[in-house]
Amino acid sequence: MNTFPPLPSLQWLLFALSLVVLPHLSHIHWWVSGTFALLVVWRYLYASDLIKLPPQWLQFALSMGLFVGVFLSYGTIFGKEAGVSLLIALLGFKLLELQQMRDAFILCLLGYFLVITNFLYSQSFLTALYMGIIVIIMTATLNSLNEQPQQLNFKKRLYLSSKLLIQAIPMMLVLFFLFPRITTNFWSLPKDAYQGVTGLGESMKMGNINELSLSDEVAFRVKFQGKPPPPKQLYWRGPVLWWTDGTEWKSGYQQEITQYKPVLAVSGQSYKYEMTLEPHNQRWLLALDIPQSVQATKELRTYISSDFQLLSMLPIRQLTRYAAESFPEYKMKDLAKVQRQMALRLPEGKHPKTRELSKQWLKQGLSPEMIVQQAMQYFRQQAFYYSLTPPLLTGDSVDEFLFNTREGFCEHYAAAFTVLMRAAGIPSRVVTGYLGGEINEMGEYMLVRQRDAHAWSEVWLEGQGWVRVDPTGAVAPERINSGIDTALPQQYSPLGMNLEQSSGLVQAWQEMRRSLDALNYGWKQWVLGYNTERQTQFLNNIGLGNWDWQQLGVLLIALLATLFSAVATWLWMHAGYTPKDPAQRLYLKLCRRLAKRQFVRHTSEGAWDFAARVGAVRPDLSVALQEITALYTQIRYRNQPELLPLLKQRIRGFKP
Repeated sequence: MNTFPPLPSLQWLLFALSLVVLPHLSHIHWWVSGTFALLVVWRYLYASDLIKLPPQWLQFALSMGLFVGVFLSYGTIFGKEAGVSLLIALLGFKLLELQQMRDAFILCLLGYFLVITNFLYSQSFLTALYMGIIVIIMTATLNSLNEQPQQLNFKKRLYLSSKLLIQAIPMMLVLFFLFPRITTNFWSLPKDAYQGVTGLGESMKMGNINELSLSDEVAFRVKFQGKPPPPKQLYWRGPVLWWTDGTEWKSGYQQEITQYKPVLAVSGQSYKYEMTLEPHNQRWLLALDIPQSVQATKELRTYISSDFQLLSMLPIRQLTRYAAESFPEYKMKDLAKVQRQMALRLPEGKHPKTRELSKQWLKQGLSPEMIVQQAMQYFRQQAFYYSLTPPLLTGDSVDEFLFNTREGFCEHYAAAFTVLMRAAGIPSRVVTGYLGGEINEMGEYMLVRQRDAHAWSEVWLEGQGWVRVDPTGAVAPERINSGIDTALPQQYSPLGMNLEQSSGLVQAWQEMRRSLDALNYGWKQWVLGYNTERQTQFLNNIGLGNWDWQQLGVLLIALLATLFSAVATWLWMHAGYTPKDPAQRLYLKLCRRLAKRQFVRHTSEGAWDFAARVGAVRPDLSVALQEITALYTQIRYRNQPELLPLLKQRIRGFKP
């Protein structure tokens, strides 16, 4: 029979490793998860003497095949996806080699490491909670491996591991609050570390924003100082797109545009707010249209471009917080020549039908303002539809959409409207971002999801400057006034059901989502968002703002030494505690009795060594002590509690 590890310890180990691999199933190829599951079952059946392990040459061949399979699946054996897949599969093969304590320790350490890899995909509160539970179970597995014979039940083992981890909390808090938040990158993540991050890109094709509108991922959260603006003003400005090849739109602004500083005249009410932006691996930031000023950390290095994009010098690869002020009402007095040229540029030979429609409006002698209204009226009067699943556009995408399919999402309408304006000689551009937001009253903030992604147009009108025009509002005004959910068909609504028919269930679901998001918001604000700026503020609040990092390092070491000393003192003071084990309690009673006769047992002295030392000085006690020691070791280490009454009798009759 395969005796190591004992079957209960193996069950703990397999259970803990399976739990830590479980969240990765949605990220890795099916054959990797299948391989791991097969190897887990194989190792368990081997421990139960139901199957034999494969020979070593076959294990080696399979492991080499694993490297080949990962390379063929991912094109590399490095990076986030490939690395995690390789680690999980090799973890399964390591189970087949589990023959001694060293192998078990390595598997537990790999399990702890896999806990960390889960945070490459999600850093939410629920993920942290789940990983915390796994750490408790993994620590209980270590306890089980070191407990021979197995005496603790499931609850007691979890209690013991939780108790051990709780003792580390004071040290964890000291390190969390005082260890320097270093902004310099001493290492780099693999190239694919930010793959799978959802969000707007710096280009737009007809169909890529409607894909985002199927996502419930959080884009950002915003907290206003005072009352938020009305829904029709909740346009969150992102990438501004100038250049098009007839199919795709890109930012395309050049160096001279960046250097141009337009004169902006703002009026009306301003809104001040704090943004908490999720990472998206792009340089752009978001701001309420139109941003006037921004306050951010020096590391972020933000600036407002000439087309009023809020940009950072570096890609946003972590949770980012900044404050801004915006004016929904504004005017611009002049338009740079290079911007006018780019805002009128159309690809040669493209969109002939669209150009012809614009020429007809020009022949009617309409002013630019009237042409804008004519285009909006065209969308209202013709049979246009707002849809997440428009027909595939072939050939000239704009002509095909305007004159044939007439079914699309916001990017279809924004792109087509902008082409119409440029063909009519009106400078125009596409702006992408988000529209709307949901107030979370529990956290007193506004939540904007990826499904709120939107695209609209801006046209240059003399005397007014850049004016926002949202052609989607001509087809689906409910999208502008009430949000994306009211504009989508029933199958794309929350829970995939009719909101009116299931209002009670939907309301309960939304309430639960708000509660969970408020919890996540607090987690990201105060834990994930504890950056250099927050740490400096905390140090100022406790009177350490003027300390340099060398002084803080000394303080950190002193606090850690104090914690270690406190724990050591507590252990020393409780060294003579009354044990719960009745055999040990009886044996310590014997030791106290001998101590009165000047035979003090040393802390490092075993029971048999102590009996031999006493017997050498007092031969008359040797036989009795050896019998008592034998009973004691059999009860404690061989799990023979039936001998306890006999031990009690022998100690009671022992007279030193």
